[in-house]
Amino acid sequence: MAYKKTEQFDEKSTQALTKSYKEAISWLGEDPEREGLLKTPERVAKAMQYMTQGYQLDAHAILNSAKFHEDVSEMIVVKDIELYSMCEHHMLPFFGKAHVAYIPNGWITGLSKVARVVDVFSRRLQVQERLTMQIRDAIKDTLNPLGVAVVVEAQHLCMMMRGVQKQNSVTTTSAFDGEFHKNSTRSEFMRLIGTRLS
Repeated sequence: MAYKKTEQFDEKSTQALTKSYKEAISWLGEDPEREGLLKTPERVAKAMQYMTQGYQLDAHAILNSAKFHEDVSEMIVVKDIELYSMCEHHMLPFFGKAHVAYIPNGWITGLSKVARVVDVFSRRLQVQERLTMQIRDAIKDTLNPLGVAVVVEAQHLCMMMRGVQKQNSVTTTSAFDGEFHKNSTRSEFMRLIGTRLS
């Protein structure tokens, strides 16, 4: 399956979602026919399709689209990858950064493809724990590296604007495989993602 970027909206889905969001606005006590809200249901329908476009993307195809044979066996780190996702429990955003590393075993991929893999899994209804493992597993399964490491740091609006309302909490999750189960390799990765280069 070839990978191609698309931002087109499915007309049938847009119409169905628009109708549902218009009804939801009414149930919330607002007038969906009010000038400021007339186009809101359609805008939300399109926004939700965009924010969940990861369901239509294939992480393996993305990685394979720029897969190169290289005799490299040193750690490759792509850090501070911005991510935006939607909590599947409340459908509120969570956002932050992903740090991804792998140790090649004969194959590397384009650096931008690592960031795109983060998008594939973050642009879905998610929990941070599963997101972290899905990124790791996609790289592991496609590149067969000696090891993969993923750390995700995120803030969750479901904790910040409702519920416990803790404004400064950050959730960190990690997933390691292969060589990164060794303390020395994992420590090097953690040191690298904590380093700020000027």
